[in-house]
Amino acid sequence: MHFLWPEFLWLLLALPLLVGVYVLLLRRKRKLAVRYASLTMVKEAMGAGQQMRRHVPPLLFLLAMAALLVAAARPVAVVTLPSNQQTIILAMDVSGSMRATDVQPNRLVAAQNAAKAFIQELPRHVKVGIVAFAGSAQVAQLPTVNREDLVTAIDRFQLQRATATGNAIVISLATLFPDAGIDLQSLQGGRDRQRGFAIDQEKKEKKEFTPVAPGSFNSAAIIMLTDGQRTTGVDPLEAAKMAADRGVRVYTVGIGTVDGETIGFEGWSMRVRLDEETLKQVAGKTQAEYFYAGTAQDLKKVYETLSSRLTVEKKETEVAALFALAAAALSLLSAGLSLLWFNRIL
Repeated sequence: MHFLWPEFLWLLLALPLLVGVYVLLLRRKRKLAVRYASLTMVKEAMGAGQQMRRHVPPLLFLLAMAALLVAAARPVAVVTLPSNQQTIILAMDVSGSMRATDVQPNRLVAAQNAAKAFIQELPRHVKVGIVAFAGSAQVAQLPTVNREDLVTAIDRFQLQRATATGNAIVISLATLFPDAGIDLQSLQGGRDRQRGFAIDQEKKEKKEFTPVAPGSFNSAAIIMLTDGQRTTGVDPLEAAKMAADRGVRVYTVGIGTVDGETIGFEGWSMRVRLDEETLKQVAGKTQAEYFYAGTAQDLKKVYETLSSRLTVEKKETEVAALFALAAAALSLLSAGLSLLWFNRIL
């Protein structure tokens, strides 16, 4: 904990003075009590319990003053609060290698089941969008709170060739910021022109924006699951920089074989290897995390972890209000006990 206005803490030195004033008042009362015929009779009338109780309201009042002075110094602490996450994009690999059965029943089905369980665990107000990617990336479901539509979109996945992890990030960003002018074709530049996709840059409106700190955009996040390395499309590190400049975290989940495996698909034989290093760099650039899931159970645990990370967050928050509330409660308790026991306020 630290304080925004620490100079106010010097006022805590006034509390011993209040204790001194209280002691002087007690001594004055003792002198007045000598006027009674017998001081012993007074003590007996009060009783030991009564003498102890008379110190409780002043002690509570002293604690209330201490809490109030701490509140005036504006304390700041790291606390766990409900996240204000509003939109999550699930970018899921549907390349042919996802049919591999090293993750039971196969990688794709395991990923689908884990994603559907993840969606059901999220608060109902959180929107979820689905981006499916292989050799290209496309929006399978725009962000929505309708869980049935999301499940239907996940169940419709069709396996395709190649893996464009960078494209998945760019399309996810374009979905989160539809008015930002994020253009996948312009990023692919020369490749698009070679394929006949001529782009008139003068007619394209470029939306100016000011880069923000990585991970600072708390209203949305991207979760990308893949089992292979990029074979086509935008460089994923270039796409990660785009996400970082917009403050969006990209959590990456690797599933499958790290060392590589030869898999057959539609008459083709392909060597697939999980590019963990790139996935770690993508997550690191965007202030997110990388997770590896070697089995279906591991994948389920990864999504459970992500669910808890995205629904609550730890951040520095001013907690002066809590100290002020404690001061008010202590003051009321002090006054209430004093009225109850002695028919007066302090």
